[in-house]
Amino acid sequence: MGYIDVEYTGGQYEIIYNTFSLVIAAMGASTLFFLFQYPMVAKQFKTAMIITALVTGIACYHYVRIFNSFTEAYQYDKGNVTALGPQFNDAYRYVDWLLTVPLLLMELVLVMELPKVETRKLCVKLGSLAALMVILGYPGEVSDSHSVRWIFWTLAMVPFILIVYTLFVGLRGSVACQPEECRGLVSCARYVTVISWCTYPIVYVFPMLGLDGAGAATAVQIGYSLADLIAKPVMGIMVWSIASRKSQLSEDADGGGLLRDSATHV
Repeated sequence: MGYIDVEYTGGQYEIIYNTFSLVIAAMGASTLFFLFQYPMVAKQFKTAMIITALVTGIACYHYVRIFNSFTEAYQYDKGNVTALGPQFNDAYRYVDWLLTVPLLLMELVLVMELPKVETRKLCVKLGSLAALMVILGYPGEVSDSHSVRWIFWTLAMVPFILIVYTLFVGLRGSVACQPEECRGLVSCARYVTVISWCTYPIVYVFPMLGLDGAGAATAVQIGYSLADLIAKPVMGIMVWSIASRKSQLSEDADGGGLLRDSATHV
């Protein structure tokens, strides 16, 4: 939707301002945490941890740009909000998604430890579908026409449904093959991914469901920001948990092998 001549109330401005600030802090802190955890996981999970840190790091950068654009577009003084002239540039959000959404799916696939050929195939398939979904959604997002928004929403839902189908049906057998200690976490990570992603198409249609002007703009900004918090830092924590648990299992197995070898020599 367009953001020209949006007249925010003081309360709307404050909640958007504070939400952006919260997301920046969460993304930045998560990035540092994932980087510090990188040396603590086994070699086969290091790529997943780097991608997890990249997702939150890229998002942190873009939220800083979104925040700066918002504060440059509007002035808040004693409860009054005045448009300053420069248009709020929400395109940073879609640039962020174009980079981070494919990576989000890749980090989940990588931490599952599937065969290399299957991993490569899934990363390419899911990453391409995710990028296509974001590209198809953008023309409708910036349009003030409800019919145009519905058209591009429908088009973007095609790759979205294919991604959800792959996560729930295509990976069902792979989840069943996960170590028993990690199976629940891997399954939960799939649910978190799908549930958080379902928030985006719902937020997308807010302006088509009766909301307009500053009310619609506020709902969209808050909705997308909260969805990003779940899809990126929260999902990243789950990926780290899976990697850490599998690393511990691998370490325990290697230790047990060494002990058995020592006992045999004695």
